[in-house]
Amino acid sequence: MIKSIGIAAIALITSCTVYAQTSQKEQYRPAYHFTAPQNWINDPNGLIYLDGEYHIFYQHNPFGNVWGHMSWGHAVSKDLLHWEHLPVALEEYKNGDDSTQTMIFSGGAVVDSANTSGFFEKGKKDGMVAIYTAHKHASLKGLAQYQNLAYSADKGRTWKHYDKNPVLDIGLTDFRDPFVFWYAPGKKWIMSVVKALEYTVQFYESPNLKDWKLLSEFGKQGDVSKIWECSSLFQVPVEGEKEKKWMLMLSSGHRQKDYLAMQYFVGDFDGKTFTPQKQDEILYIDEGKDFYAGIPFGNLQSKKPVMIGWINDWEYANKVPTEKFKGAMSVPRELSLKKTDAGYRLVQTPVALSLITKKGIELTNIKVKENLPLKYKGESYELKAEIEIGTAKTFGIKLLKSEGEESILTYDVTKNTLRFDRTKSGNIGFSDRFPSVESVVVKPENGKVSLHLLVDKSIVEIFANGGAQVMTDVVFPVKHEGNIELFAEGGTATFKKLIINPIIK
Repeated sequence: MIKSIGIAAIALITSCTVYAQTSQKEQYRPAYHFTAPQNWINDPNGLIYLDGEYHIFYQHNPFGNVWGHMSWGHAVSKDLLHWEHLPVALEEYKNGDDSTQTMIFSGGAVVDSANTSGFFEKGKKDGMVAIYTAHKHASLKGLAQYQNLAYSADKGRTWKHYDKNPVLDIGLTDFRDPFVFWYAPGKKWIMSVVKALEYTVQFYESPNLKDWKLLSEFGKQGDVSKIWECSSLFQVPVEGEKEKKWMLMLSSGHRQKDYLAMQYFVGDFDGKTFTPQKQDEILYIDEGKDFYAGIPFGNLQSKKPVMIGWINDWEYANKVPTEKFKGAMSVPRELSLKKTDAGYRLVQTPVALSLITKKGIELTNIKVKENLPLKYKGESYELKAEIEIGTAKTFGIKLLKSEGEESILTYDVTKNTLRFDRTKSGNIGFSDRFPSVESVVVKPENGKVSLHLLVDKSIVEIFANGGAQVMTDVVFPVKHEGNIELFAEGGTATFKKLIINPIIK
């Protein structure tokens, strides 16, 4: 029900329609979230910027649409939104004449501009070095994990493995996911790498990427309900301040039992030891079910770090109902920290999508009571809303709505809680672990709640109050009508602003 809305706004609601056009087999392929041309992907690897190109490497099965034969896929972009797919960069390989294979597990990449490794000709400043976990296995049974090097003299197009690999082996079967950066104050490389089953991150130093010395360990705190993976240590600016703080991110357990998520710690790093600041709660990067293994770009000159994460969850990742591909990447997120009474807290904002969107509808002062369908149809768009709470007990937005199915974003005024419900979102029967409701505390700011939603066929990324709280979930609509409906219960809420921009990519 609309109580306060102009004639021009009504005309916009009734006239602006964008219809989804998707083949049945590719019905869930996102329009603007990164996916491989075909087959399985998981963790982003080796995110690096060099000479105007952003590189994404990623865990990839070149032979099938489920996990296996882990190799590094590769793509490049000029703007983080349009990606050019390149041949597989690092392929699984056989170990001599025995029956074992080595998969290329997760890791990082650096630009060795000073040629500390000696891999490149004199004076070359754009040599790339990949540091990855070699996963030795037989019949998919893990036998060993250690850290290897590969290097490229042509900006990542072709690679050679270091002939004296491994460069770091401590004799464990679960020792993985190196993240490496140049620590300028000490003129040395720093590696964070995880002893996964021991909930421990180790820090090493090296002058040349080949010889590594253990500096310190951090662990056994925060969320230890699942194995630790994919750590990264880097500096993040504090909003409104000149200072930067060190942040350690890693993949681990979820607020809800037996799911997966990422956590972070904020503190200081002196070139040897990471010292976290005291925190009274576990700090999660994303409160949804489908954001994991995120890492930031290296060699980036921007003021804020930029992170990409894998969109899926190991609880059902192999079972999701996508035909030609499985897994996607988040829209790149800029990271900063906000100083609060409880300590430093992460703020995440998606990179601007203006290059791939067109102007859709822009409405103001929509007073909502009960249900208000918008005459807008689409499955890939960006939505921004600023909502004044009013007298309603709950209010929200129903996304990707068709007859009998909807993905519901609800704000509970009495509990200051934002909830995303995908239990009626369409195809939910492929795994009993899939139907779920996520929630996060979102406190109003000046009596308002702001939302920034990235909806993309089978992906919903939710940024609340400027990215102070984030949830990411996959959904699989069946009927593809792509309707949007505003609602309020127990009173009224006013959508002071509502902007929906469709994707033109």
